[in-house]
Amino acid sequence: MKDLSAVRARYIRDPLPVRLGGLAADLARIASFSQNPANIVPVADLMREAAHFIEWCAPESDLESQVTLLELQRRLARWRMRLSQRFPDQAWRDQVIAEAQRWSQRVLEMSGLLAET
Repeated sequence: MKDLSAVRARYIRDPLPVRLGGLAADLARIASFSQNPANIVPVADLMREAAHFIEWCAPESDLESQVTLLELQRRLARWRMRLSQRFPDQAWRDQVIAEAQRWSQRVLEMSGLLAET
């Protein structure tokens, strides 16, 4: 795992919409990397990083976004708890892929970055 203090320092320099965009990108990477059962370690690392990103951006988010981010953090925790046993199962990975893609889109919409293009 990366040095969290360095990652945090870099992450919090960006405005909140960019940070949420980074979280959405991590979720998209979780979906992408989960297609290959050999990627359990990078998927676990991305799940941990995404949980930290939530921790670092939620306090600056509005209440509705905080509730959404907390729900996402719980989902990530559930995935991580089952990861070592369930990751080899294609059906489980397919479910994670679909959910991670939906969450990625939801967080990206929440960021407001889509409205700026």
